[in-house]
Amino acid sequence: MATEVKVPTLGESITEATLGQWLKAPGDAVKADEPIASLETDKVAVEVNAPVDGVMGDLAVAEGDTVLVGAVIAVINEGASAVTTATPAVEDRNAIGQAEAAAPAEPASAPADEDEDPKTLSPAVRRVVLEHGLDPSKIRGTGKDGRLTKDDVLAAAKAQSQAPAPAVSAPAAVAAAPRIQPDAAGRTEERVRMSRLRKTVASRLKESQNTAAMLTTYNDVDMTAVMDARNRYKDLFEKKHGIRLGFMSFFAKAAVLALRDVPAVNASIEGEEIVYRDYADISVAVSAPQGLVVPVVRDADKLSFAGIEKTIADFGKRAKDGTLKMEEMKGGTFTISNGGVFGSLLSSPIINLGQSAVLGLHRIEERPVVRDGQIVARPMMYLALSYDHRLIDGREAVTFLVRIKEAIEDPTRLLIDL
Repeated sequence: MATEVKVPTLGESITEATLGQWLKAPGDAVKADEPIASLETDKVAVEVNAPVDGVMGDLAVAEGDTVLVGAVIAVINEGASAVTTATPAVEDRNAIGQAEAAAPAEPASAPADEDEDPKTLSPAVRRVVLEHGLDPSKIRGTGKDGRLTKDDVLAAAKAQSQAPAPAVSAPAAVAAAPRIQPDAAGRTEERVRMSRLRKTVASRLKESQNTAAMLTTYNDVDMTAVMDARNRYKDLFEKKHGIRLGFMSFFAKAAVLALRDVPAVNASIEGEEIVYRDYADISVAVSAPQGLVVPVVRDADKLSFAGIEKTIADFGKRAKDGTLKMEEMKGGTFTISNGGVFGSLLSSPIINLGQSAVLGLHRIEERPVVRDGQIVARPMMYLALSYDHRLIDGREAVTFLVRIKEAIEDPTRLLIDL
């Protein structure tokens, strides 16, 4: 009996997605609720799970194809047995990649330790396994409880590349790979299709520039007090809360104070109305393999330092694994973007569409400053506030940034709400 695999509901107003990657090939054994494909939406990657136990049948779409919600993308044959080599799709356009097609599938009867079951692999590890055509049951895991890590798989792939390549019984399927071609001078150029996420990011950023009267104001902040507080309490903080004390919680708390003092920065223009909010949902830009994503820390004004740190750390981990949920990306009243983690000294961030301001953080470096008539070296950071000048006046923008500076240079203000 064949069961159709359909594109699941992707969230409010999302009607289509791009088939980003097949995680299973025709002929592979699958279990119910096991991920078999990854879809790219406008904001996040979403996994499609097998509805039943069985064996993967024909694939109806190829990687890179656009699919509608409810569309059939594959079939699973219930009660069938896995074959030892991948069965090619009906059409060449349904090829799932050279690495997967070239890798022989394991016999269905091959025993495997429970911790090495592909179902227990994280999405990031699973992608690397499929990318290199490796058998996870033959890789020694160094993670918790012997689980595989990404480094384990990469090390195994490197070792495999140094060994003689095994013979392949069937020709590999044609992969939807980047096109590499020479230019007029014989130099090579690589053309890669833009992902749905990258196209959406480009469109929204350009729309934001075209909509808002964007202006950026700058300031710098002495990080001495925050760094001293962090060094003094980081061990106790981690012991009590189970999370490291970082700088983002200080800036999120400082932003909450500043948003209360300058409510226009937390507002937005909708038609001919200005919407003021008495809550702070702070969007935090985090890096993911498919690009920058901006999940939202809900009710940041009600969270403790530990609550903010735990939420951001969870977002960062799940962004790398590709498991952020659609609803976690929606909304947000103000954005904080930390380019300093990549080494940025100074930049002018672009406002997140639908908001009125974004705070840009940058790298900390020792610079000479004057204190009490003496030139001393202090850990300094440049701050940048990009804002919609249609709603926020220059005086309000400068005041907001000064409030951030005051709270960071004197963290006691965060405790007494000053």
